[in-house]
Amino acid sequence: MADAKILPLAVVGLGFRVGDINVLDGATFDIAPGSRNIVLGPNGAGKSVMLRLLHGLLTPTSGRVGWSNPDALAVRRAQAMVFQRPVMLRRSARENVEFALHVAGVRNVRNAADLALDRAGLMRLADRPARLCSGGEQQRIALARAWALQPEVLFLDEPTASLDPAATNAIEEAVNAMHRAGTTIIMTTHDLGQARRLADRVLFLNHGRLVEDAPAVSFFAQPTSPDAAAFIRGELLW
Repeated sequence: MADAKILPLAVVGLGFRVGDINVLDGATFDIAPGSRNIVLGPNGAGKSVMLRLLHGLLTPTSGRVGWSNPDALAVRRAQAMVFQRPVMLRRSARENVEFALHVAGVRNVRNAADLALDRAGLMRLADRPARLCSGGEQQRIALARAWALQPEVLFLDEPTASLDPAATNAIEEAVNAMHRAGTTIIMTTHDLGQARRLADRVLFLNHGRLVEDAPAVSFFAQPTSPDAAAFIRGELLW
């Protein structure tokens, strides 16, 4: 719930190397405020590593992540992340959201938590133990937990990878609602349909390289790289 803005973001030559393997190799791009950015690519392309580098969970081995605000605390407070398998505390759905608000130093956490749960369509589950909820419900709790913090930037790492169509639709609706409220979205997926539904802009990765960076409409209509064209056709990339 930071007041100081941290966007735009300038990423220059971003790399992450493990031993002799370049997991991510020299990615350069910008993130504009208010955009929905989908990091698309096959499994093993480096999508999750890129997200963790941007969010600060990993330290780059080369290049830089350049937020417009130099204050590290402001940067940390202005972003949130939802993982493919969210961690649920041994507490109710409401208490999971309240805990995040307590850590962020928010007052009147009950009202803020209930508002976030209501936005995510989860008030009926507010008192249910979070770990007894379904996978889709847990993802929505994780989104509510992030939403309560009113982040400027939300990172989502394959948030619907193991969910059924109904749960996937609920997650996508919540993501779009957060975007309409002003949150910038940076999300990984390998699901072409989801990317078409959500993306304003596509960052296409393969073998750790940023192969293509384009508006979603032009990316899907006329990709400029052979790898992207093959991926859109549903061909396996090796």
